[in-house]
This record gives sequence, structure tokens and C-alpha cells, in this order.
Amino acid sequence: MTRRVLHEGKVGTFALVDAELPGGTRVKLEILEHPGAAAVVPFLTDDRILLLRQYRYAAGGTIWEIPAGKLDPGEDPETCALRELEEETGYRAGRIVRTGEILTTPGFTNERIYLYAAYDLVPGRLQHGRGEVIEIHEVPLEEALAMVESGEIVDAKSIVALHHVTRATPGAR
Repeated sequence: MTRRVLHEGKVGTFALVDAELPGGTRVKLEILEHPGAAAVVPFLTDDRILLLRQYRYAAGGTIWEIPAGKLDPGEDPETCALRELEEETGYRAGRIVRTGEILTTPGFTNERIYLYAAYDLVPGRLQHGRGEVIEIHEVPLEEALAMVESGEIVDAKSIVALHHVTRATPGAR
């Protein structure tokens, strides 16, 4: 396999890879090499969560999401989830539980998002970045799930994370 870097950016590294597939076929692939990310469903109570309305230029406007962000170099996914929770919502978690992970779009990127649920929230320090336009909303979990079903929430990581927290064992929340 050979690899040629086309661009190194904030999101990751874009590379052109000569790869050999199972069976011996050789192909050229354009790959976004991503450091990974973490996302978290923050529970204010057993049945109320925080959702974000965040402007996303690439998505064409404002969408509903859960707090999430890219891993810093060498950062553990749980640490990233806790950091993003506080930066984006202004809350710190007393307890965090890993609920799963997803590959976002494995046809062109290795991005893996680690999913969490956060409980026992206490006020922290809100720190929206310069390029972030975020509104924080308190929503009943059942309403958030209805928003998934109606197509109001279309963000894949948020959809999967919300479904994952519904299968948590009794008492986990």
C-alpha cells in the first residue's frame, strides 16, 4: 500500500491510497484519516436530556445534535466526551457511561465516534468556540426520540446515541 497526503487540515488528513482489496484487486482510494470523536447524551433527570441546536454550514443550516467533538491528539474518548459536554452545555458529569461506537461513513473515512451517556450533571463552564453557534435546549427523552422518528433530528451520531440510551439497563440512569 502506498499513501500520498493531499491535505492536512483541522478535521483530519486527506490522503490518496493505493490499496489492495481482499481478492487482490488494486484500487486508488481517497480517504479522510480522522482522529476520532466522542458524543454524549446528557441527562438532567431520568427522563430529561440536553439537546443542541447548532449551525452547521456543511449541513446547510441549523440542526439538532447532542454534544460532540473531535479527539485531541492522545486524548482518551471519555475525556473528550466530558470536555465537550462542559464546553458545549456548561455542565460537568458526575458519572459517564459508554454506550457504544459508530463508524460514520466508512466508504471514505476511518472516523469513529465513541458514544456516552452523562448523569449527575452539575454546573460547569460554558466555552463555545469562536466558530460555534449553539443553543442549548432541555427536552424530554421521549420527545427527542419522537424528533428522531419524525425526521426532525437527522444527525446520525445523535440518532444512534439516543437509541442506545433507551436500551440502558434499569437503574443505569
